[in-house]
Amino acid sequence: MELAHSLLLNEEAYSQLGEVQKAEFIFEWLSYLEKLLLATSRNDVKEKQKTLVEQLLSLLNSSPGPPTRKLLAKNLAILYSIGDTFSVYETIDKCNDLIRSKDDSPSYLPTKLAAVVCLGSLYKKLGRILGNTFTDTVGNILKAMKSAESQGRYEIMLSLQNILNGLGAAAAPCHRDVYKVARSCLTDRSMAVRCAAAKCLLELQNEAIFMWSTDLDSVATLCFKSFEGSNYDVRISVSKLLGTILAKATISKHPGTAASRQSIRRVSLEEVLELLGTGFLRGSSGFLRASGDMLKGTSSVSRDVRVGVTQAYVVFVSTLGGAWLEKNFAAFLSHVLSLVSQSHPKTTQTQIDAVCCRRCVSFILRTTIGGLLGEKAQLAAVKDIFQAIWKLKKVMDVAASQHMLVCALQELGNLIYSLGTTVAPLLQDSSTGLLESILSVIPHPSISVRLAAAWCLHCIAVALPSCLTPLLDRCLERLTGLKASPETVTGFSFAVAALLGAVKHCPLGIPHGKGKIIMTLAEDLLCSAAQNSRLSAQRTQAGWLLIAALMTLGPAVVSHHLARVLLLWKCVFPASPKDLETEKSRGDSFTWQVTLEGRAGALCAIKSFVSHCGDLLTEEVIQRLLPPLPCAVDLLTQLSSILKTYGSPLKTPSVVYRQRLYELLILLPPKTYEGNICAILKELAADLTAPDIQVAASTFLLPPLCHQDDLLILSPLLQETDHRFIEEQLLLGNGIACGSLEYDPYSVYEKDVEGYSVPKPLPPALSVIGSAAKLFGVVCAHVGVTQRLLILEQLLDHIKHTKGARQQVVQLHVVSSVSSFLKYVAGSKGCLGPEEMKRFALTLVTGALESPNPLLRCAAAEAWARLAQVVDDGAFTAGLAQVSFDKLKSARDVVTRTGYSLALASLHRYLGGISSQHLNSCVGILYTLAQDSTSPDVQTWALHSLSLIIDSAGPLYYVHVEPTLSLIIMLLLNVPPTHAEVHQSLGRCLNALITTLGPELQGNSTSISTLRTSCLLGCAVMQDNPDCLVQAQAISCLQQLHMFAPQHVNLSSLVSCLCVNLCSPYLLLRRAVLACLRQLVQREAAEVSEYAVMLAKDSREELTSDANIREVGLEGALLILLDKETDDKLCHDIKETLNYMLTSMAVGKLSLWLKLCEDVLAASADFTALTCVDTMQEEEGDKGDDASVLTTTHDEKSHPFTNPQWATRVFAAECVCRIINQCENANSAHFDIALAQEMKKRDSRSDFLVLHLADLIRMAFMAATDHNDHLRLSGLEMLLVVIRRFATVPEPEFPGHVILEQYQANVGAALRPAFTSETPPDVTAKACQVCSAWIASGVVSDLNDLRRIHQLLVSSLTKIQAGKEALSHLYNESASTMEILAVLKAWAEVYIIAVQRRKNHRQPLKTTTCLEDSIRYGSCSSDGLLDLVYTDIGTLSRLWLAALQDFALLTLPSEFASQLPAEGGAFYTAETSENAKLHYYNSWALILHATALWLTSTGFVVADPDEGASHLSRPVTPTSMCQGSSSGATIKSPEDVYTDRFHLILGISVEFLCSLRSDATMESITACLHALQALLDVPWPRSKIGSDQDLGVELLNVLHRVILTRESPSIQLASLEVVRQIICAAQEHVKEKRRSAEVDDGAAEKETLPEFGEGKDTGGLVPGKSLVFATLELCVCILVRQLPELNPKLTGSPGVKATKPQMLSEDGSRLVSAALVILSELPAVCSPEGSISVLPTILYLTIGVLRETAVKLPGGQLSSTVAASLQALKGILSSPMAQAEKSYTAWTDLLRSALTTILDCWDPVDETHQELDEVSLLTAITVFVLSTSPEVTTIPCLQKRCIDKFKATLEIKDPMVQIKTYQLLHSIFQYPNPAVSYPYIYSLASCIMEKLQEIDKRKPENTAELQIFQEGIKVLETLVTVAEEHHRSQLVACLLPILISFLLDENALGSATSIMRSLHDFALQNLMQIGPQYSSVFKSLVASSPALKARLEAAIKGNQESVKVKIPTSKYTKSPGKNSSIQLKTSFI
Repeated sequence: MELAHSLLLNEEAYSQLGEVQKAEFIFEWLSYLEKLLLATSRNDVKEKQKTLVEQLLSLLNSSPGPPTRKLLAKNLAILYSIGDTFSVYETIDKCNDLIRSKDDSPSYLPTKLAAVVCLGSLYKKLGRILGNTFTDTVGNILKAMKSAESQGRYEIMLSLQNILNGLGAAAAPCHRDVYKVARSCLTDRSMAVRCAAAKCLLELQNEAIFMWSTDLDSVATLCFKSFEGSNYDVRISVSKLLGTILAKATISKHPGTAASRQSIRRVSLEEVLELLGTGFLRGSSGFLRASGDMLKGTSSVSRDVRVGVTQAYVVFVSTLGGAWLEKNFAAFLSHVLSLVSQSHPKTTQTQIDAVCCRRCVSFILRTTIGGLLGEKAQLAAVKDIFQAIWKLKKVMDVAASQHMLVCALQELGNLIYSLGTTVAPLLQDSSTGLLESILSVIPHPSISVRLAAAWCLHCIAVALPSCLTPLLDRCLERLTGLKASPETVTGFSFAVAALLGAVKHCPLGIPHGKGKIIMTLAEDLLCSAAQNSRLSAQRTQAGWLLIAALMTLGPAVVSHHLARVLLLWKCVFPASPKDLETEKSRGDSFTWQVTLEGRAGALCAIKSFVSHCGDLLTEEVIQRLLPPLPCAVDLLTQLSSILKTYGSPLKTPSVVYRQRLYELLILLPPKTYEGNICAILKELAADLTAPDIQVAASTFLLPPLCHQDDLLILSPLLQETDHRFIEEQLLLGNGIACGSLEYDPYSVYEKDVEGYSVPKPLPPALSVIGSAAKLFGVVCAHVGVTQRLLILEQLLDHIKHTKGARQQVVQLHVVSSVSSFLKYVAGSKGCLGPEEMKRFALTLVTGALESPNPLLRCAAAEAWARLAQVVDDGAFTAGLAQVSFDKLKSARDVVTRTGYSLALASLHRYLGGISSQHLNSCVGILYTLAQDSTSPDVQTWALHSLSLIIDSAGPLYYVHVEPTLSLIIMLLLNVPPTHAEVHQSLGRCLNALITTLGPELQGNSTSISTLRTSCLLGCAVMQDNPDCLVQAQAISCLQQLHMFAPQHVNLSSLVSCLCVNLCSPYLLLRRAVLACLRQLVQREAAEVSEYAVMLAKDSREELTSDANIREVGLEGALLILLDKETDDKLCHDIKETLNYMLTSMAVGKLSLWLKLCEDVLAASADFTALTCVDTMQEEEGDKGDDASVLTTTHDEKSHPFTNPQWATRVFAAECVCRIINQCENANSAHFDIALAQEMKKRDSRSDFLVLHLADLIRMAFMAATDHNDHLRLSGLEMLLVVIRRFATVPEPEFPGHVILEQYQANVGAALRPAFTSETPPDVTAKACQVCSAWIASGVVSDLNDLRRIHQLLVSSLTKIQAGKEALSHLYNESASTMEILAVLKAWAEVYIIAVQRRKNHRQPLKTTTCLEDSIRYGSCSSDGLLDLVYTDIGTLSRLWLAALQDFALLTLPSEFASQLPAEGGAFYTAETSENAKLHYYNSWALILHATALWLTSTGFVVADPDEGASHLSRPVTPTSMCQGSSSGATIKSPEDVYTDRFHLILGISVEFLCSLRSDATMESITACLHALQALLDVPWPRSKIGSDQDLGVELLNVLHRVILTRESPSIQLASLEVVRQIICAAQEHVKEKRRSAEVDDGAAEKETLPEFGEGKDTGGLVPGKSLVFATLELCVCILVRQLPELNPKLTGSPGVKATKPQMLSEDGSRLVSAALVILSELPAVCSPEGSISVLPTILYLTIGVLRETAVKLPGGQLSSTVAASLQALKGILSSPMAQAEKSYTAWTDLLRSALTTILDCWDPVDETHQELDEVSLLTAITVFVLSTSPEVTTIPCLQKRCIDKFKATLEIKDPMVQIKTYQLLHSIFQYPNPAVSYPYIYSLASCIMEKLQEIDKRKPENTAELQIFQEGIKVLETLVTVAEEHHRSQLVACLLPILISFLLDENALGSATSIMRSLHDFALQNLMQIGPQYSSVFKSLVASSPALKARLEAAIKGNQESVKVKIPTSKYTKSPGKNSSIQLKTSFI
């Protein structure tokens, strides 16, 4: 194929190819040429033009296929438009000659057609350049038309369209001729020709004025005629033509010149609508030629005309646009409604007609109002429709207005539903009285109107949940009050049922008590039914309808009424068959009617119960449901005899009864009706073959029984389209009604399956067949085999014995029920039965496979495969396959060939690859069928079957891939475009092949690249196909290719194809586009977006009118599409696509995305929202500037988004939150304004979120203050995200302030509306969350500013104080629970923050800067905020405790349910406890933390009014808390109350922590642990835990689990803190017990004291009972997780294993340090014996940490873990247990071992461990020396090793090590016990002296050496002080010369270095101190050495001058940088 890529055709390569390859080669060359010509320079083209033209023209004669001729024509046109045009006339003549040719043979046809296409293309491209040649050309083409067959006519029409397009007005002379020919083609028998003619006329009307002026009427009549017998595509094309022409006629402004030439009449809107109306009402019979039957009113307009006209209405209005519709809405509405008025009896003469016409009217209204109007215009439309309803309601003649009312009410419902809460102001406005008048329509005489009004109320309730309860109350009130008229009873019962159906769509629900009222009313209606015969039927129906609707409220409500329902159910049927007999003999026609109505209602109610309350279907309930069933079945068997007796009035009730019973039985498990199963089966068989059913409703029965994929080959009507709603009626056929609400009033409470429109139940006669067929499948599978055989035989006989149309009906019913049976058996893995069964089933299915009805063949093919699947026997399957082969080989008729080819494919689908031999035969046969060009149907079915076989054969198919692919390509290149269905099947085959090849398509071998090229070529052919569904196939094939071999798919051309079809009128094409886009943007979002914009900018003509990619990019186009789109799946895909794009691109294209979101949100910004900001600005003048950003408008340019719907705005708001999250993971500059501004200066293209903060706030404000509740919630969420992310961003211009501070007015204004009384609870709850986040964020520090938001919280607190009773009764009680808990949670968060701030503020202030900060943030706000909360803390604490108590009750396991309070808790009612649980789960944690903090602040002690004043602004009476409802009970003592509270908090925490659910949030766990910490901060709870050891162990075990299951360091640290507190509590308890024992036993001997602490006298610790053991487990868990080397099992050796020490992460270090602190506390909890048990473990772990983490750090610092382990060592060594007499010796031994271990770290066996930090180890030795009793360290062997270590360290060159060593020796030398210190002094003093003299000789050169010297001197000074008297003088004599040698005289002092000067100062100062202390030695030394004396005097004199200025420094500043670390080291000692 690469050879085809050249400018000229490579004829040599071409000639060597076979036929099929030649066609491929040519197509490849032409598609390459098209791209190449556009990219080649003009001169190069001109050079080769002559040859090229010859080559292209020669191709005309090689009979090119349809796609090739199209490309050929395109290339010729491009060639002439780039190169010279002089030879173009020859080309045109040549084409004309080819067309004139007399050769009519089929082989010559492609050449003729190619010539026609070339002419069209040339004229389109070159237009007027071709001058006057066009008259001949057009004449010639029109002449050819006369003899052309359908393909010719099709191509000629399209060619004429192109000619007209190219020539424009210049073609005027030919307009009339073209018009004449196109007219006749518009009613052509070929549908494709009709479509082409419509396109041609559409082009013609652009210039031919007569079409929309003088000839308007005839054009309209012509279009109506064209609709007759049309298919979907024709209706689309012709309606577009008709709508466009009429729109043009309506708005045309005629140019003057034209007016003078033709007399043009103006057409008014009324006339145009009249014209369309005529088509709708009278069809195509014209105006005047009303034939006789027309006058008699018998003929009916065919449905396809009516549907076509309906679509034309929509096109007409869409063309005129939304603004026009807004202006002319009233006129349009009244016209459309009048189509179903009584003045046109034709449309409504039968119910079937009326239903279909109503559908059409509804479709017109829905599509125009829903699709074209923005929200404001829709609100106006609501008023207009309401006016129309108001007028119609007054019309006295019911029949005249009923259908108009139904349409108006349904549209009103749909409109309000789509507007959501936006419509609230309109509905609540009492002046319009909208709700009132809808309620007044409910008792209308017509049942359809009553149902439509009920449905309208349902929509209002879903849109406005706040109206639900009031509406329900009103309807119930009327129903109770006005039981007198039948209309009222049924009307209001419908209304109540519809409203109950709305409850499941309203998350806030209705009050629980309503269920009881409705149940009572229903019982009342049923009981009073017999009292008044006029109302019996209505009351019975109403009663059961209410009960059935009540069931939709779910188990929580129904469980309370179940007993009553079951009682009614039991009573409605006679108790025994005998009673039924007496009933039969007694009743009359009327009583039977009522009885059947009642029983059908009861069946429906139970069906509703079973389907909505599955949880309540326990064994017991099922047992109570069963008794009436046998009687119900008995009645079923008697129905036919009852019907005979009483005649037709009972016909409908009996059918309804049957249907209800069948529906119920389908839902129940078959074992529940085992006893009656045979009787049921007989009745079903009778129903399926009943003689009175005349219509075959295959399109409703069969689709569920066919495989979804197979439906694609049938009528396109079965596929989903935008017109499905009206096209459905054509699908059902003329005799059948479409579904409508009045056929089954019980469906008024059900949700419609498709989207959200009115439920459309089919007429009972039809739906009973559907239910019967479905039930037959189940029942037949459960009867005995003999019974099964008998029934099947009967059914087969029935089919044989009926004739004609009747036979088809019976066959249809029987096949569908048997298919249903086979499907059921296959699904339940059952078996079929004996051989006979197989034979019967096979006969039946074979008969159906040869049925003329394609749907039946489809279902039969499915059944055929299911049969093989059920029999599950290889021989049988092979036999079936053989039968198919034989039939396909012998049969010649279409029916057999299509049926059996699909049957073969189905066998493969259900049984996998049967065998390769079979596969070969199958493929061979299907190849042959696929090439049968005489029958497109056979080709379509065969190719579809082939695609299924490719799919199911998988890898087995590889051998066939190449031949199949070449077959597909050949057919794609040759099948005429008019056979779109063949192309669709080809597309499916190609798709299946690509899937089979899969990732192999990436390969580079020749064979693979050939296959790949062919696949791409096939896709290219399909992309060019005019049929939208074929284009959709092409896109999905390319999508597959892109998935497997992305580098070989040209992304830019694919994206351009997707963009062009983004707004296609075909739903399936749009779906394919978005599915593909969604896949592309997951990998290459940026490229896709760039290509789309480039394409939009390059394209000469506008892409599509709807998607404005040029202005708003692909992202914006998708958002616009999302706003217009109604299909759920598509909307989901659009959102997904946008989310992927946002994830990968939002950070890079920040401005674009934010601008888009802002445009969407601002397009709706209502002026009321903005004015509210203005008033707010006035009230705070200085903040005006910042708030004014909210009011800026975007009027300067037209808005891309016109009034988007609320759902789109909600999505935009969610996008903003996602963008913020994306930025968080990106650059930190997004949240740092100083950095962002700096980076922006450096590169102006960079963009950061923080620079858009004003926009973010503005968007959040607009959304939060909207009318729509969903949008308000999104806005508040956005505000919350903004506050949380930006709260800490500082404002660089005002240090100490944060950037958000300037927006506080806006935040306040956004929150205030959420606290008004009419706001729904969910919005208020969200707003509370935002309030608390705002206060807690610390953005606002000024109390006065905070008060505004605080006030909002105070107002809600006041509102909720009354508990669950006080809140609104509009919603379910759980909604008020949600609101109360949200308020309490918000307060809890504020309180927690306030306490934390005060705590931080109370900590000592380090430096002055910190002080200023604290004044700025602190004092005013830290205590101030607490003061704000304290005013309400009394109320709050009471409510918090009540909430916690509720939560504790609700979390009890179900077995304690009986102990729960009957009336519920403080904030929930018992009935709604399930719903309330969720709200408690969301808020308990913070409330718990706050309560714990409050209890801590009161110290668990009853506050005295005087003492407690500092803690509480008002005294709390503890007795009043936590008693709730039992306040009347005995009053508890304060101690009991506190114990209760303590256990409440502890219990909730432990319950939560010990069974952490996977969805438990971090916030909850942290809050829970903090609550425990707060609790244990106070002595009283500590004493409770300390004294109850089991409780402590339990808590530790729970914390251990938390640490094991949660990785988060913060959670682990918090847990360790609680562990530490528990150990402290235990220590306190042990101390207290020891103290009290000593006090009690003061006189007795000490020895007799009992042992306190763990381990008692034995030292044993019992796992599970021991606190210490549990703590050790937990600490080991933490330590080993951070340092696995500590675990001897892991390291594989019991002792020390040499590994490198390591630095832990910051979090790891913290955890290890915390664990060490806990370990060091443990000995204090033990008895002496116990301490001996745990000490080895503790020492092992502590020294282990030291060993593993002693890393050398710069500057001699110690790592934090080393510091912690040293601190822990010190704590352990100085434990009193080390001195206790019982444990003294054991401790001494253990401590010696520990010291040995540390020394061993130093000299390992091998030399690997040298990286240990000497300072750390020396410090550890020092800690041992100083903290233990002398016995431990003074044994010679240990002491010698320690001294050696010091000696060795002194020799190390590192100055920092020396400094630290000196410091440590300094502390050892000072040790008071000479036994410890003297050996060190003896061994090391001389060393130190030598070192110092060495320094003395060579003078220090840097600060480090200076510091060594200073430390050394200090050590010597210490020696002087500790030495005995008689040695002192010698030591001083050594020290003084060294000091004096460093003194400088005045001259030297001036020139000395800073180091020498500091040394001088240091020496002088020390001399000044030593001199007076040891004066005698000093004097004698100075006297004996004159040199020293002179030097000393000179230095003192020199110092006299400077001393006034300088403060001696050496005392304070050792070395400024090292200060902190040195303190750290010495603090262990």
